[in-house]
Amino acid sequence: MKVRPLAVEGAYVFEPEVFHDERGSFRSPHQEAAFGAALGGPLFPVAQVSTSRSRRGVVRGVHFTATPDSMAKYVLCTGGRALDLVVDVRVGSPTFGRSERVELSPEAGTALYLPPGVGHLFAAQEEDTVMVYLLSAAYRADKERAVHPLDPELGLELPAGSGRLLSERDRSAPTLAAARAEGLLPRYEDCVAAAPGGGGR
Repeated sequence: MKVRPLAVEGAYVFEPEVFHDERGSFRSPHQEAAFGAALGGPLFPVAQVSTSRSRRGVVRGVHFTATPDSMAKYVLCTGGRALDLVVDVRVGSPTFGRSERVELSPEAGTALYLPPGVGHLFAAQEEDTVMVYLLSAAYRADKERAVHPLDPELGLELPAGSGRLLSERDRSAPTLAAARAEGLLPRYEDCVAAAPGGGGR
């Protein structure tokens, strides 16, 4: 398992070894030893597992959860192919406003760890792209927040043809600056305090 930190403080990408034979292939997207070595403790207790299925060209995000009780996420793609963009929307974070792109696919088995308060977006690059989310807390609609995926300040580079299929929520989401002015963005210190044991720094 290869592990590397992303440009967003506290976020990591996990890349498992893939074993091939005449039957197909095998991979382990989560390995407790590798996670613990990188973050100093085990993966958070999983409170909920969610999945989404998307058409090619769909963009979902930039989504994050409000504090207190913001959730951590472990994200992977089990069908199709997705470009995930991890975005730091935590006010006071040393990497506030930064983002990094990571391609996710079943073939690679790559997974992302997103600490509480960190935003992410994904663009579905194939039909029937399936994303799986392991969550440290149950979904609560009143905690869900978003900033606009096409905000020029964020400068997110989406694949050609992406962004035509947005939810009404994402189309009407505020820019990063507007969300900050309205007090909608999480504070970095609150997010660190909300991190599950071993699940963030």
